[in-house]
Amino acid sequence: MIHRLPGAFLRGLLVMFLLATPSLLLPQGNGDSTQVVAFFGLFAGALTFSEYASAYPGLVEFRYAPPFNRIRFISLFLSVFLITIICAAPSNPTPLASFVRSVGTVIGEAIDVPYSPVRLITLMLPAGTPAAHVALVRTAAGMAYLISLLSLSVFVIVLKVFGWPSRLGAFNVWVNLPTFDPTVGGDVVARLERDARLNIALGFLLPFVIPAVVKTAAAGFQPVTLSSPQTLIWTVSAWAFLPSSLFMRGIAMGRIADMIREKRRQNRAAEAASLLIA
Repeated sequence: MIHRLPGAFLRGLLVMFLLATPSLLLPQGNGDSTQVVAFFGLFAGALTFSEYASAYPGLVEFRYAPPFNRIRFISLFLSVFLITIICAAPSNPTPLASFVRSVGTVIGEAIDVPYSPVRLITLMLPAGTPAAHVALVRTAAGMAYLISLLSLSVFVIVLKVFGWPSRLGAFNVWVNLPTFDPTVGGDVVARLERDARLNIALGFLLPFVIPAVVKTAAAGFQPVTLSSPQTLIWTVSAWAFLPSSLFMRGIAMGRIADMIREKRRQNRAAEAASLLIA
């Protein structure tokens, strides 16, 4: 356990820094919001530390199958960081902020076509929303969507080119998939493939479904305006991160199913060869 503590401690600090990033870069708000951010940061950091310090399965999937979680963390961090830079640009017009906002604007306008996820998230805003705020939401959505697509592409390259996760040696299903019980019901390969298809389908649908659900729910409640920078940052980041994360999980589970199938084929071939020799 001792050799896992430094890595677990570093991961906990990184998670705390991720949650504190908007508060650190945006103009200071009230003290209550700072205390809430600090509480959630400490809680998430402690949870991450306990997960990675333990040798037993917990809540985090693919814990010992890098770089799966590293890609997801970097994707979420980049989304939060860059959208924060975009939101802070009016009060802090640095060259980096201008560049990031320009890139987000170009991507957002390019993707903003009828029935696209970016168009749907702007239509989620209530009628009468100022054009400048709609443009800000479009820019943030374009940047977040670009990062999610890039992270998904990086994972596919790691899987295809570097042979993830077989290059790491034996894959421990018990530790890396703690919510998946291989002893419950049906063939393991069939269940993994079914879960993989379900995750990929959800990953494809969520960018379209989330804005529609929020728009429908807002009909009976207070409309979602995303006027608060913190709300805008976390909502748009989650909107782009969750689908790409589900896509990655589905692709990973499909890959594990292929590995198990190949291992079974090799075992059957070895058994047949031993019978012939006997």
